[in-house]
Amino acid sequence: MKNSVFGYVCAALVVLAAGPAAAQLKLPAPSPGAKVSQEVGLTDISIEYSSPAVKGRKIWGDLVPWEKPWRTGANASTKITFSRDVTFGGKPVPAGTYAIVTLPAQKGWTVVLSKELGLWQGKTYDAKDDVVRVPATTAAIPLRERLTFLFSNTTDNGTTLDLEWEKLRVSVPIQVDTAAQAQANIKAAVDGAWRAPNAAARYELETTKNLDAALKYADLSIAIQPTWYNQWTKAEVLAQKGNYTEARKFAQASWELGEKDPNFFFKDAVAQALADWKNKK
Repeated sequence: MKNSVFGYVCAALVVLAAGPAAAQLKLPAPSPGAKVSQEVGLTDISIEYSSPAVKGRKIWGDLVPWEKPWRTGANASTKITFSRDVTFGGKPVPAGTYAIVTLPAQKGWTVVLSKELGLWQGKTYDAKDDVVRVPATTAAIPLRERLTFLFSNTTDNGTTLDLEWEKLRVSVPIQVDTAAQAQANIKAAVDGAWRAPNAAARYELETTKNLDAALKYADLSIAIQPTWYNQWTKAEVLAQKGNYTEARKFAQASWELGEKDPNFFFKDAVAQALADWKNKK
C-alpha cells in the first residue's frame, strides 16, 4: 500500500514538472525591473533599469570593479529617454533613447550615454558609440539595499539624475531650454490659430450647408490671419450665396497668397473659379 501511494506521488510530481505549471512558475527576480520618469518643464525624461541588491556583498571595487565600463544596473543595459533635446552634464544631447554606461572610480566617476542599446545582450561596450561622456559627482549616503535611480532638485529648467546604491550617490545635472520651447509652442499656436475657425467654416459650407455660419467662421479666421485657404473658403461661401462680385475679390486674394505657398493644393480650383466667375455678378 505504501509503495502504491509513493508511486502515485512520484507520478504526480513528474506531471507537474513536465507540464505547463512548471513553465509558468514565477519567482522573485534577483534584480527586478524598474522604471522612473520625470517631467522637467516640457521635457519628459525616463529611465528603465534592473535593480540588484547589496546582499551583504562588497560593491565598489569588487562586484563593480573600478575603472571598467559598468552597465549601471543588471541584466540588459540601463536606458534613458529624453522627449526633447537636453544638456546632460553640460553637454548637448539630442532627444532619443540611450544606454547609460558608467566608469566607476575611487576619485571621480564618468557617465557615458551610448547610442548602442543592445549592450550586454550580445554587444560589448565600444567608445565609438559614445554620444557624450561627462563627469559625475559622488556623495556618501545611508545604506540603500537596492540600486535606485531618482530625480532630485527638479525645476522648470532642470533636474539632477541620481544613482544610489550601497552607501554611494552618483549625480549628473540635466538642463532643458523650457523658455525657448514654450515660446516655440506659443508661436505655433498663434500662427495656426486661424485653422480652427476655417475648418468650422468649411464644415458649415460642405456638410451642413449653413452659409451664414460658414461666412461668420471664415471672417473670424481671416481676422486672425489672412491665408490663401481662408480667403478661398470665404470666396466659395460668397459664390454659393450668389455674390460673385465679392467672391471674385476673395478668390483673387487667395490666388495671390497661394502663388507664394508650395502647398497651394486648391490652385486649380481657384484658377477655374476666377475664370468661371469673371462675368458673374
